[in-house]
Amino acid sequence: MTSTVPLRHPASPRSVPGPGLGSLARMLGVGKPTAEQFRELGEALTVGDRPMDDLVEWMYQEGMSSTRPLFERAVRDGIATVPEAPRQLREFFEYIEDVPDWVDWDRIRRAERISALGGRDGLYVARDMSFLGGYLASGFNKTLIRTGALEKGPAKRFAETTQWAMDVTGPGGMAPGGVGYRSTLHVRLIHSLVRRHITAMPDWRGAEWGLPINQTDMAATMVGALIAPMIGALGLGNLVTPREAEDFAHFTRYVGWVMGVEERFLPKDFRDSVRILYHTMTAITNPDETSRQLAIPMRDEPLGWYFDRFPTLRRHIARSQHLSIATMFLGPAAMKKLGLPAYTVPWYPMTRIPVNVVRSCWARLVPGQFDRAAAKGRAGQEAFIRTLAGPQAAVIGESAEHISHAA
Repeated sequence: MTSTVPLRHPASPRSVPGPGLGSLARMLGVGKPTAEQFRELGEALTVGDRPMDDLVEWMYQEGMSSTRPLFERAVRDGIATVPEAPRQLREFFEYIEDVPDWVDWDRIRRAERISALGGRDGLYVARDMSFLGGYLASGFNKTLIRTGALEKGPAKRFAETTQWAMDVTGPGGMAPGGVGYRSTLHVRLIHSLVRRHITAMPDWRGAEWGLPINQTDMAATMVGALIAPMIGALGLGNLVTPREAEDFAHFTRYVGWVMGVEERFLPKDFRDSVRILYHTMTAITNPDETSRQLAIPMRDEPLGWYFDRFPTLRRHIARSQHLSIATMFLGPAAMKKLGLPAYTVPWYPMTRIPVNVVRSCWARLVPGQFDRAAAKGRAGQEAFIRTLAGPQAAVIGESAEHISHAA
C-alpha cells in the first residue's frame, strides 16, 4: 500500500453531518479515529480494487470484445462453465467463488428479511440520508461528475442504486449465482472501468483527489448504502433487535467482500459498522460547489416521478415529504451546504414513527406476522422503484455504460 496521502485528506477528523451518526457512535463508545487510523483512511484514498483492476487491465489488453463475454458467462453461470477461460479470469473467479469460512448463511437470510421489513421507509431513508448526504463528500463528487451524473440527473442513478440494494437483499440474492451476487460483481467491474477511464482524463488531479472509487470511499459507500438506512429506519420507528443489527452487519461484511472492499474496512459486527461509517465520514466530508450541483436537482426530482393517480398532487406531496425526511436526518447546517431549504417541518417522520413502532411490535408478537410484514414491505419497496423508474426497469450500470465503452 502506498504511503502517499492526497491533499483532499484533512489534517484532522471533520464533523459528520446530522445529529444521528455522531450520537449513535458516542452511545456505542466509538470515538474519533486515532492518528494512525486517520492516516490509514488518507492512504486508502489512493488504493483501488487490485484484483479487479488487474483483471480489467488484462481484459483491455486482450480485447473487451472477447473477454467481456467470458466475464459475463462466469458471473452468470460460474467459472466451471467457462472451460476455455484464461488463467487471469479463472484465478479471479476461483477466489470469488470460494466463499469465506466466516460467512453464515442463516444470518444472511435473516438479514434479508429485516431489510424487507423496513418497507418503503427504508428506501426513503436511503435516498434522503445516505444518498443525498453522500454529496457532502466532495472528493467522491469529482468522480460522479466525470461519469455524467449532472447530465443524467439523480433519478436514474438512485433507481439503479436502489435496484442493486433490492437485488442483494432479495431471497438468496447473495448466494453464488444469485441476482444480488451477479449485480455486485457487475458493479465491481463498472467501478474498475470508471477508475481506469477517469484517471486517464487530463483534468484528473490525482495528487489532490487520490484515486476514483478508492477504498475509503467504497467503505463509506458500502456501509452507508446498507447499514445507514437501517439506522435511519430506527429513527422512523422501525424497531430492530440487537441480534438483527448484528445479522445485518454480517450481511454487509459479505456484500462488501464480494464488492472488493478490503478486509480492514469490512465490519466485524454492528458496532464496527458504525465505527467504519463514522470514521470514513470524518475523512471525506468536505462539501463544496459540487455538493450543491448534485444535491439541488434532487430537491425537485420527485416532481418527475411516476404516479398512476393524481400525479401532480402526489408529486408535490412527495417533494415535501422527502425534504422533511432529509431535514430530520441531515440537519439544517448540512441542508444549507447542499443548497437545499435549511428547514422543512419533519411532518412525515412525525406521522410515521408511531405507525412503525406499532407495526414493528405487531410483526414480532403475532405468530406468522413477521413473514407477512416482510413480504408486504418488499412489495412496497418494489413499487417505489417503479415510481422512480417508471415503465422502464432500472438497469444496474446503465448510467455508466458509456464509461465501459470508453475504457
